[in-house]
Amino acid sequence: MFTNNEIEQQVAEFLLQIKAIKLQPNNPFTWASGWKSPIYCDNRVTLSHPTIRTYIRQQLVAAIQDKFGSVGCIAGVATAGIPQGALVAQELGLPFIYVRSKPKEHGTGSMIEGDAATTSGKRVVVIEDLLSTGKSSLQAVEALRAAGYDVAGLAAIFTYSFDIADENFKQANCPYVTLSNYNALIKYAEEHQFINEKDVNLLRQWRENPSTWGEMAAS
Repeated sequence: MFTNNEIEQQVAEFLLQIKAIKLQPNNPFTWASGWKSPIYCDNRVTLSHPTIRTYIRQQLVAAIQDKFGSVGCIAGVATAGIPQGALVAQELGLPFIYVRSKPKEHGTGSMIEGDAATTSGKRVVVIEDLLSTGKSSLQAVEALRAAGYDVAGLAAIFTYSFDIADENFKQANCPYVTLSNYNALIKYAEEHQFINEKDVNLLRQWRENPSTWGEMAAS
């Protein structure tokens, strides 16, 4: 049985190896929010690597069983959480549904896709690929609760470990678990020469003040 630390480090290694996570402290990315960021994470890349995809699926299942116990349904958050959630549901032999970011603008106008007649009311775990502030994830949680589901919590591959995310999940009374996190990633990246000591300092400064880091880095 792997320890949590071993899983965190292994997932960090995989994400860096396949460039699902890219670190560019001196050439920051721009997020959709407008934030400047020295890190970019796209866990959909893992789906193209069967060995890594299998490892992540198995560890998400183990984390769900350890953290939440018995559940009756798995829900993916559109869009990146859909394939990961479907893989987890298949492994557990459970029904799968997914939650849109907003209601469908045609047809039934559904926000939750799947067989509501057989899944509504079940104890469900929500699957995400990545957590930043948690806002979109918790929007899905609230949609499920409003539709009559009993949300046990959320499981994700990676979190940026923002304090605001912890606060948002606490306020929503929604426990969560992730396979790896920002601190584990930086530790692995430094120990294996993905970044140097100066980069580490920049990356730690960003996590502390992500919304203003770009302004400080430019000054």
